Order: sequence, then structure tokens, then C-alpha cells
Amino acid sequence: MSLPRVTFGIIVLNGEPFTRYTLRALYPFAHEIIVAEGAAPGAQNVASSDGHSRDGTLDILRRFKAEEDPENKVTIVTAEDEGHPNGFWPGEKDEQSQAYAKRATGDYLWQVDMDEFYRAEEMARVLAMLRDDPTITAVTFKQITFWGGLDYRVDGWYLRRGATYYHRLFKWGHGYSYATHRPPTVLDDQGRNLRDLHWIKGETLAARGIHLYHYSLLLPKQVIEKCDYYANAEWAMRAGAVQWAQDAFLSLRRPFRVHNVYNFLSWLERYSGPHPDQVQAMIHDVRTGGVSGVSLRETADIERLLASPWYALGRWIVQRLDPVDLWLRRIRRRLINAGAVRLPAAILRAAPKPFD
Repeated sequence: MSLPRVTFGIIVLNGEPFTRYTLRALYPFAHEIIVAEGAAPGAQNVASSDGHSRDGTLDILRRFKAEEDPENKVTIVTAEDEGHPNGFWPGEKDEQSQAYAKRATGDYLWQVDMDEFYRAEEMARVLAMLRDDPTITAVTFKQITFWGGLDYRVDGWYLRRGATYYHRLFKWGHGYSYATHRPPTVLDDQGRNLRDLHWIKGETLAARGIHLYHYSLLLPKQVIEKCDYYANAEWAMRAGAVQWAQDAFLSLRRPFRVHNVYNFLSWLERYSGPHPDQVQAMIHDVRTGGVSGVSLRETADIERLLASPWYALGRWIVQRLDPVDLWLRRIRRRLINAGAVRLPAAILRAAPKPFD
């Protein structure tokens, strides 16, 4: 039995230096790759005046199409193609994701961000799983989030409470629709959420050694642009994101707020596992000058931090405070709910608050 046909759907703004490496990683497994390039309104500070990437991403996509797409798998979509002449995608990425979804002709739709990778052998195992069980309707992956270099990962309360799991892979067919980008949700031809049917959860794949390798906090350029977007996007509610980039990512002055959802405690850990081949190729090219305009983060301060006994102790304490914080949040929520009818304001103000 042949492997299922997979449409990879990508939305991207300022995808460099990842663009060509992500496409190269996906290409052998793809029935097609549909890329929707351009900015949502909240990203206008990091976009060109006509709604496109400032770092040449669109040109690199077109060059890849011309030079590295012998099987004609790649389709590039812009807001202008969807009737938005100013070049900006309306809304906050629902429309952009729907643009690639409505063009999909595969048996499955696999959503990918430019800084998300999978190891080739793990992708092959996922496709074999879909081939062997065609009743599967949705697949979620547990991510490993890399921070400042290939030897470091970030973990924390926010990730451990569910955010480490990414809904990425969905069955696709006639009458199916992409409903929302946050969270990624696909409906079948009867309007049913595919995660309500035969859903393979991220915990299941992680137990089999299959992960999403997420390089979202790898490079200074990338982090600064993301934080500018988060600071201006209404849905994100992270007005301090740009300051976080300066204080926590570039300088490590906030070593227990190192994840960009900074209202939860987080920490750094050393990583010694494998990386996808194309990620290693990208880092090699950045180091040797094969990619221009991009620099790696210096790592001496990360090494000092991870070698420090006080940081190891603090990390141990923070990890064990996670259930305490959850308990305090539940208690406070119950007091507030009860206070709506019978608790005085003074008692509500005295209710335990989480460690934000």
C-alpha cells in the first residue's frame, strides 16, 4: 500500500534563514507544499509597506520554486492572490491558513511553521502510521523548544500545562474546511472537529520517540521580530514582549522567565539529542557565511548559567512549585466565583495569587 499524499501548508513572514532549509526537509515527503506569505495587520512593524517580508523571504520562495522544485510541488500564495491589493492578510492568520487549505489536494493536511522541523526518519514513521491506519483523523506533536543554540532547550510551567503540544496534522478531503488557526482546527464534511474523532495525541507520539523540533527561540533576528509582533497583536496580550527579548533572551537577566510567554516561570536545560539534518545544515551555513544578514546568539552566558549550582537548585525548586501554583490558581478562581454572590471584596483581595 502506498503512503498517503500529504499537503504541507505554511504561513510565513520573515522566514529567513529557515525558508529553503524547511522546504528542503519537507520536499521528499510532500505531495505538495503550499506557502502563504505575508503579514497580518498586527505584524505591520516587521513587514514591508506592501505587506510582505522585509528579509527577502518571498524572493527566496520564488527562487526555490524556480531552481529546486523539479516535481512542481511548491505553490506560493500572497494576499494579493486572495483579493487584498494592499498585500496584508486580514484577521490574525485564520484567512492566511485557509488560503493554503482551500488549495490542498492531498489526503492529509500537515501545517508547518518555517521554524518547525521533524527528523526524516520520524516523518517516515508518521506517514507509515497513517498508511496503516487510515481511520486516523488528527495528529498532535509534542515539541522540543530550542533556545539560543542547538545545545539548549527551554521548559516551564506554560509548556508543561499543555502548550508544548501542537495540533499539526489533519485528514483532508472533499468538503473539509480549516476553521481556525488558534488553535489549528479542521472540520470534516459533516462539520465535526477532527480531534473529536480518531485523534493521535502528542503524548502517544512522544512515547514512540517522535517529536516536533521547534527552533522558535534560536536566533536573535527571529526572536526580536516575533516579540515585536506579539507586542502589537491584540490576541497575544504581551505588551512587554520587546523588553522581554532584551532582558531575557539577549542578556539572560531573567533566567527563570526565558520562555517568551513570560508570565509563567520557565528555565533552560542542556540538550544532547539529535537534530534534523537541514537544521544542522542551516547552522553550518550561518557560521560559514553561506547565509548573509543572520547571526547566531553568543552562548558563553548560557554555559555559565547552566554550570551554576544555584541555577540548578533554583530550577529544581521552580519545577516543584508548578503544582503549588496550579493549586493556588484553582483556589483563587473558586473564591472569585463564590465572591460574585457572597464574599466581600476584602476577602477576594486576600485570596492567594499565583506566582506571576
